Amino acid sequence: MDLLFEKSVAGRACTLLPENDLPDYDFAPAQKRAAAPKLPELSETDISRHYSALERRAHGVNNGFYPLGSCTMKYNPRVNEAVAALPGFTEVHPLQPDATVQGCLEVLRLAEKYLGEITGMDAMTFQPAAGAHGELTGVMLIKKYHEAKGEGAKRTKIIVPDSAHGTNPATAVMCGMSVVNITSGPDGCVDLEALKAAVGEDTAGLMLTNPNTLGIFEKDICEITEIVHEAGGLVYYDGANLNAIMGVIRPGDMGFDCVHLNLHKTFSTPHGGGGPGSGAVGCKAFLAPHLPKPVVVEENGALRRDGSRPGSIGKVKAFDGNFLVTLKALAYVMTLGRAGIPAAAQNAVLNANYMMHRLKERYSVVSSEICMHEFVVTLEKEAKEKGVTAMDIAKALLDEGIHPPTMYFPLIVHEALMVEPTETEGKEGLDAAADVFIKLYDKAMADPDWAHAAPRTTPIGRPDEVAAARNPVLRYQFG
Repeated sequence: MDLLFEKSVAGRACTLLPENDLPDYDFAPAQKRAAAPKLPELSETDISRHYSALERRAHGVNNGFYPLGSCTMKYNPRVNEAVAALPGFTEVHPLQPDATVQGCLEVLRLAEKYLGEITGMDAMTFQPAAGAHGELTGVMLIKKYHEAKGEGAKRTKIIVPDSAHGTNPATAVMCGMSVVNITSGPDGCVDLEALKAAVGEDTAGLMLTNPNTLGIFEKDICEITEIVHEAGGLVYYDGANLNAIMGVIRPGDMGFDCVHLNLHKTFSTPHGGGGPGSGAVGCKAFLAPHLPKPVVVEENGALRRDGSRPGSIGKVKAFDGNFLVTLKALAYVMTLGRAGIPAAAQNAVLNANYMMHRLKERYSVVSSEICMHEFVVTLEKEAKEKGVTAMDIAKALLDEGIHPPTMYFPLIVHEALMVEPTETEGKEGLDAAADVFIKLYDKAMADPDWAHAAPRTTPIGRPDEVAAARNPVLRYQFG
């Protein structure tokens, strides 16, 4: 498919602007570009057809099954979009005086209240733009806390389980911390003895996902957080998998000190392709003084943004983050209510266990326990005996109109496929998807060469992914 630059025709345009009736303004030479920007020159028809063609190539929850593990690709209710499109929210400017945006500030306060209740946290910021950005903010809070106590110089280590999301250790390093990796036990959960051996006076904190990336709930979670706290460290909750437990059990009650939420996952706002997202961060009261500023406070019956926060880590994003994403998430929470939030979590767990039970007919499931919102299968045996890999099954699924599960993660499982069906799939959809998984397995086992040739119906087959990662072409080269 040609790029817009390749479709460009010199002199073609689609703008109809009135003549300028104001005096011309001439910029100083230092403010001018040396050459005009090389922008595509296209008609409105050209542009419309181009993006319509791209849309047809995309796969979303509205197109079909999307079991991308740890990504919670649930349906995004249209009512959320309608609320976020209200002119009172879309036609404001973030620099308006607080008195003129009381409704928007109320959105932030309500979101803080409800999400704080769901997570067991006392305060929250909506500045972070994504999950990894929320992780960064959370670890910055932990670091700031130790510095305020005069222990910043010695508490420099963040403990991360080997099943963690890759952004966890990356976040710790970006915050200037050292990473201590601990192994999982035979049950896939945190090895308590390994944790006890890892903590000490240099421990700043532990980053943990619960349920973990194997889809297993950490049954010793209260003992885990107690071990870290007794060593003087804090515990950070990676909210990637909150969908399994929201409204049922709260991270704050498990002993977590701060948490990030993926509003664009758990709370149903659209995501993918790099955004938009929101990595809201909540914390216990003792960490609240360190939250990014400004924060919304109530004073004399009105709301205002308070930027006088001497203990704050400062801003992590301009203004109040991706405000409309927060608004959509609030609409979702208020629509489901106190009964609907835990019901969604319970149905996510039910769907995952049903799908896991169906796939057990052919696939090797890593854990025999009841899973939470997701589960992991491995094709390690098939790869050794038949040469059929997780990649082969994933590529074959594309030909069936199904987005592949997360591949080769967690790293502690070889030839892994991580499946998360979410609560918004019905039994008929789950059965249809399971039938496809089983059909592809049987076909691949009977004819491995057939599997190696998939996909056959997509615009791009199997690119050299190693070459693409090492030598990416990230911009158009003009002739």
